[in-house]
Amino acid sequence: MSYRHDLWEIAAERHGIVTVVEAEAEDAGVPAVEVRKLAHRGALRPYGKGVYAHRDIPITVFTEPAAAVALAGRGAFLHREAVLDLVGLGHFNPRRIRVGTRRRVRRSLPDWMELEARTEIPDDDLTEHEGIPGTTVRRALEDMRYRMPPDRWTALVAEARRRELIAERDFTDPSSRSVGA
Repeated sequence: MSYRHDLWEIAAERHGIVTVVEAEAEDAGVPAVEVRKLAHRGALRPYGKGVYAHRDIPITVFTEPAAAVALAGRGAFLHREAVLDLVGLGHFNPRRIRVGTRRRVRRSLPDWMELEARTEIPDDDLTEHEGIPGTTVRRALEDMRYRMPPDRWTALVAEARRRELIAERDFTDPSSRSVGA
């Protein structure tokens, strides 16, 4: 098999995204220099340092969020409206994809993403959505409750309950905006 096909297999499982940063490509037997050659030849589209989109994988709504988390590096995750937008809860259409991390990131990142230190997020509040690391929907709603109008937040909680994205006990009284037991 070719290096291009080997990278396709990785990208197919990751919404089209391949990285050399986390050694994914090298773990699959593709040296970083070959990844850069494939990018130069047009088989891969660079998103940023060490993060590429495979051109043979169709772009979906999950591609950019997956790329944003990959660009932020190990331990990064989507949070706030990025999570709600990813699961289709509400109408956010954010200008930037919000990515949280518990560690310092020194690399320059594209303007379409916003990185924030979120060291207070416990492991219990982290999950994966379609294979992309992010906070739980409950945590995303909790983080957004004072960042939006109360009636809109209440509607989001009701929709999340209806779609079984959160449990009934998560927010006992959405009109008072209090967190349940």
